Amino acid sequence: MRIVVGVGGGIAAYKACSLVRKFTETGHDVRVIPTESALQFVGKATFEALSGNPVHTGVFADVPEVPHVRIGQEADLVVIAPATADLMARAASGRADDLLTATLLTARCPVLFAPAMHTEMWEHPATIANVATLRAHGSTVMEPASGRLTGADTGPGRLPEPEEIFALASLLLERPDALPRDLEGRRIVVSAGGTREPLDPVRFLGNRSSGKQGYAMARVAAQRGAQVTLIAGNTIGLEPPAAVEVVHVTTAEQMGTAVDKHSAGADAVVMAAAVADFRPANVAAAKIKKGAHEPNSIELTKNRDILAGLVQARRDGQLSGLAIVGFAAETGDEHGDVLTHARAKLARKGCDLLVVNAVGDGKAFEVDNNDGWLLGADGTEQALDHGSKALLASRVLDALGPLLR
Repeated sequence: MRIVVGVGGGIAAYKACSLVRKFTETGHDVRVIPTESALQFVGKATFEALSGNPVHTGVFADVPEVPHVRIGQEADLVVIAPATADLMARAASGRADDLLTATLLTARCPVLFAPAMHTEMWEHPATIANVATLRAHGSTVMEPASGRLTGADTGPGRLPEPEEIFALASLLLERPDALPRDLEGRRIVVSAGGTREPLDPVRFLGNRSSGKQGYAMARVAAQRGAQVTLIAGNTIGLEPPAAVEVVHVTTAEQMGTAVDKHSAGADAVVMAAAVADFRPANVAAAKIKKGAHEPNSIELTKNRDILAGLVQARRDGQLSGLAIVGFAAETGDEHGDVLTHARAKLARKGCDLLVVNAVGDGKAFEVDNNDGWLLGADGTEQALDHGSKALLASRVLDALGPLLR
């Protein structure tokens, strides 16, 4: 694919280098177009070396090739990172006073802006209006991250990490309409990752869930406009999604408590976490050692079913109007295939939607891609084609949207 990476003139311009490398390492043809101000932060030679293509800022370079028209016409995706307040203002007003803004006017492919600026600039009415204009013109404008800004300042306006920008850019290549702003004003709770049930101070019972699918659900929901709370179990190595509140837990009991707390007042709960069904009945105060006193067996006790509890609370009127999405990791056996077990689970759990993943042989757990089926309480069944976990998340949110309305 032909990717244009536009770079605005902000301190976060150095992160564009990592983004360019991610695109080139995955086989894309990348053209970097910085603004003149961006070259004050990262030199032209750096972008040329990383992309393998020439770098220009003005419309009068390489005139016979008409780059200010051709580059945008031929692009499959344009990503602006960082998108400064000034650059977005010029793009929103349709100016074409350098190569980057001219390219934006000729591009007919998906365009993704990743904003980076101080909090006051991001929250200024002019910037808010410019973002609305860009979105109305069909561009995707990411919600920025919160964190350390230039100097000692912190707050919303930080450029999302290159990995997150790359994930959303890749999603738009898979599905250009994956990020509509259809969840504005909605509160969604997402659980992710596996729980760990302690056996002693060193050991625990756990599972292979990485949390990648739950994080993808939270990330895509936030970029579609929702206010998202992510309740994260074991998710080692995953960066928190931009514009998402993250609550870290360890055990199934802690996850249940967090879900109870945050589901009150929410519009939907998406239970993507792999919650342990059982925990050790007795937790040793000291490490269990080899020798005369080592156990012959481990007694287990059942954890509460968080998903079923949400459904029951809704039936009891405590969570009226809450939409509930469950996830099921299934394998076939002598009693039936994956879908047979999934249909029975949907009937048993009583949730509105159930996302079903076949697991084993490198599927679902600890990988970047996913597929499966989406089962509805109304009897509908939809195959979820193989693709990124963000793509699967977008399909699930498509089905969730009508339940919220």
